[in-house]
Amino acid sequence: MYLITLDSQTDFDGWRKAARTLALHHVAPADVTWGVQGQLNGETPAGLSEAPSLPPVEIESTFNVPADFIALARVTILHRDDDRFALLYRLLSRLKADHDLLERMSDPDVALAAAMASSVHRDAQRMRDVVRFREIGREQKAHYAAWFEPEHYIVAFAAPFFIRRFADMPWSILTPDVCAHWDGHAISFTPGVSRTERPEPGRLEETWRRHFEPERPRASATRRRNLSEASILEPLLTDAERWTGGRIAPRPEAPMPRKTSAADDLEALREEAAHCRACPLYKDATQTVFGEGPKSANIMLVGEQPGDKEDLAGHPFVGPAGQMLDRALEEAGVDRKKVYVTNAVKHFKFVPRGKIRLHQKPATPEIRACRQWYEREVSAIQPDLIVAMGATAAQSVFGKITPIGKTRGRLIDLPDGRKALVTVHPSYLLRLPDPEAKALEYQRFVEDLKIAAGLQRKAARAA
Repeated sequence: MYLITLDSQTDFDGWRKAARTLALHHVAPADVTWGVQGQLNGETPAGLSEAPSLPPVEIESTFNVPADFIALARVTILHRDDDRFALLYRLLSRLKADHDLLERMSDPDVALAAAMASSVHRDAQRMRDVVRFREIGREQKAHYAAWFEPEHYIVAFAAPFFIRRFADMPWSILTPDVCAHWDGHAISFTPGVSRTERPEPGRLEETWRRHFEPERPRASATRRRNLSEASILEPLLTDAERWTGGRIAPRPEAPMPRKTSAADDLEALREEAAHCRACPLYKDATQTVFGEGPKSANIMLVGEQPGDKEDLAGHPFVGPAGQMLDRALEEAGVDRKKVYVTNAVKHFKFVPRGKIRLHQKPATPEIRACRQWYEREVSAIQPDLIVAMGATAAQSVFGKITPIGKTRGRLIDLPDGRKALVTVHPSYLLRLPDPEAKALEYQRFVEDLKIAAGLQRKAARAA
């Protein structure tokens, strides 16, 4: 029997190194016990030895596993289940002989790891949805703090979202596991706040000041870990988040549906958006045009804004651009009835010319003001793929100005684990004066949508 002691609950590099050594020595999963530093109180149970005492490798010196397994393992290791280390080593051992093991979602080990990864992703999404900061101090001395109790070890995993979303303000997220702090330039981590000290409503400021305010000027190296020292954000961003929701299936014996209350969420969002006054566009538009489609959609199409016909009808993509989109989707093999369609901006922006209302491109402040609705739609639907049609849609999806030409026609990893696909807006095709150029561009548009069709078919087979 061998005892492997990892440095922390999220020590993926330590697990990977130990697991590879064990696998190269053909150590059976049943002969390994996994633990975390501090859990055994410095004592090694009888009958266990440390992995470095393994004999030299005699024959096999290396082996390869699918990249998807590394991505899956990076996320699964963030689960709070103590058996996750053993499960992943069991999968690793089996992958040596069965390279296609991860393709069989009916396998109990594969399904369990995928369910754990799915649970981690949902917990990170819950953190993004529910964390609300409270202001501490005023003006230049202001800081923002929030309390959150994660189900899994996802604080560092979810931190990049808050860095992007609240980049211009200093904030702290306090949790029982670890506390994350952003000073406007770098992310750092300190030990968690015990549940016995959990701040009651109205006492968050007191808790933050007692534990963290004195350390802000000196950023103690013993209690604060810089982003580079944490060694978890970079691999999670570049590797683990490639494991998207479409590849993760619920555990057979304990179903965990991906969409539990999307219908209620969407109806509530639609009603709330109907009264949106976040930007001046509502003043001239007939109504808010919210997204539509099945709550189980694994593809979300994001357009730019409703046009004249959509503004009057109250439904997205019912005008000429919508008709062209429907035709292209059919030719590409995408089932339109299984797609959720929305717009980056929910009100029609136009200038009147007599009885005609001429479309105007939304400005960046309007896109930003409306982005909350897009984000909340994504949270409710949980799509695997988001198709951004046009520059305004791409700016909303990526949170920044994104050139269509450089990103078009390929799958792009989003920070939350989903995929994005950038293409043109169908109204662009309608505006092309040259028939030959219009035909060529339309065919390119169809080819882009065929990428979405392939993902839709893959998801249907997995289901």
